[in-house]
Amino acid sequence: MTEITEVPSPFCGIGTDDLAIRVDGLSLQVAANGCAVNTPGFEQPITDTSPRVGGQAVDLDTAVAKAAALLRDTQQPVITGCATDVNGMRALLALADKSGAVVDSSAFNNARRNLLALQDSGWMNTTLAELKNRCDVLLIVGTDLEGFAPRFFERYLWNAESMHLADTASREIIFLGKAPSGEASTSPTGKKAQVLTCADADLPDVVAVLAALVKKQPVVVQSVAGIAVADLQTIADQLKAAQYGVILWGAAALAYDHAELTVQALCNIVKDINLQGTRCSGFPLGGREGDQTANQVCGWTTGYPARVNFARGYPEYDPFLYDSQAMLNNGEADSLLWVNAFNVKAVPPKTALPTIVVGRSGMVFEQEPDVFIPVGTPGIDHAGHAYRLDNVVAIRLKKLRDSGLPSTAEVLHAIEQAL
Repeated sequence: MTEITEVPSPFCGIGTDDLAIRVDGLSLQVAANGCAVNTPGFEQPITDTSPRVGGQAVDLDTAVAKAAALLRDTQQPVITGCATDVNGMRALLALADKSGAVVDSSAFNNARRNLLALQDSGWMNTTLAELKNRCDVLLIVGTDLEGFAPRFFERYLWNAESMHLADTASREIIFLGKAPSGEASTSPTGKKAQVLTCADADLPDVVAVLAALVKKQPVVVQSVAGIAVADLQTIADQLKAAQYGVILWGAAALAYDHAELTVQALCNIVKDINLQGTRCSGFPLGGREGDQTANQVCGWTTGYPARVNFARGYPEYDPFLYDSQAMLNNGEADSLLWVNAFNVKAVPPKTALPTIVVGRSGMVFEQEPDVFIPVGTPGIDHAGHAYRLDNVVAIRLKKLRDSGLPSTAEVLHAIEQAL
């Protein structure tokens, strides 16, 4: 048994890089600094080492040849899931280009809420380093931050030292919409976060009133969705008095129609506060299981985020038309390639179409795919890079063990060469 320290995680998205992992053959155990997200990701056992075709074990060359044959005979393949590292995504895009496939990250409908706001009116966002060193007021809108990233507060809010704050424990934490699931938001000195809750469906109205108060527009009601307007005025005043306020939201948690308008309203609040003479930035959550990596690599490869169609011989982007699930439901696709090297529970949608799965060892299928090729997980079975949730750092992932499993990039490159 060996122990590897300073291990970066590809699972939580926040750049956690201080894990200690005990390696005993193929078995991994998180010895220090694990969490409810990272520990299960690292400790997932290997159960599949051989590819399968029609449920029968075969060698890798046979599985690759069968996958290529399935794609060769189709008119509109769909490649989705897209949970992989940088090299895996590069190989995926090369395969899509050669096969004329649609590429669609399974997390894109969440990311679309952010992208539509960004494309329509722009935004002013910050990074994890800036938040750690400057933020004195953090407003968390509509999401359980601790549930998303259990160590976020420990690493970026209650850090012992900060470049621009004398006492990080004096930071003001405010939850608007959703209450925290634990006590991580409580400061080291015992100071509790402010919590103003409302139903998710009421969040657009609450944010609209807060936006009006920030702009000093008249508000004639006394409360909205059970929240006193006076309390929202206090939040507006806190943000305007802050040295460096940050408004944080999670697009995945805004699960209602036209949630992009709520994101846009939050981005406009940030702009309005900056116009009034103080610093404020936005901070959208994301970055788990390769969603930021998929959009980043697709962005600098094609000019578009990860919902593009290569059927015409060049990438076409449409955030609605190339929704892979809608295409499957509407009979617009004739084959499915599912890629997920991180999460054994993230299995492909049920379909009668020819299905290829390039996925993490241990996946259990209700319906066996035509081809299943188990691959190594970046940051465990091979080295790689994955983008952090703030999109400014590509985390360098380590190889921890010799599992013999190929990388996603190797498998997808082999399928491309076999076409």
